[in-house]
Amino acid sequence: MNTQKVLNLIFMGFIVLSFSLACRANEKSYSSLEQSNLDKAIYCMEILENRNDLKPSQRINILRNECYADNFVEHSPHISGGREGLFRLFLSRYKEYPELSMSIKRSASEGDLVWLHLHVKRTPDSRGAALMHIFRMKDGMVVEHWGVGQPVPEKPKNNNTMF
Repeated sequence: MNTQKVLNLIFMGFIVLSFSLACRANEKSYSSLEQSNLDKAIYCMEILENRNDLKPSQRINILRNECYADNFVEHSPHISGGREGLFRLFLSRYKEYPELSMSIKRSASEGDLVWLHLHVKRTPDSRGAALMHIFRMKDGMVVEHWGVGQPVPEKPKNNNTMF
């Protein structure tokens, strides 16, 4: 093999290695706490919005014992009474919408905060709503929540999906 081919191979190897390292630098890696917070928030949202196979009282007991701290702070203006207010709201939703469902479209975690982008549907044939939840976690429990949402329109004014 001549010297030019060897130099070309070395140069190409260097380019491939550089791109590989650049791609890895852009991958998000979570600390063990961030991954634990993300996993717990997803688990709690599954129980809250998706586990219709459980009795409502079972769901609330799991949420009370495993997910929401006693001193939980709710920032949504339509929910009063901290975690018990949240549980009352969902107990009524479970009765009114027994086929309530949710799918997580995006999720992220940074420090003690977790973000979940959801598509929630009260009935299987409804368009549902796009929701964004932010949770602050402490000791494996949700201690604070902020949320915003908007209904999925029948006729959007653009061709972009909400998800």
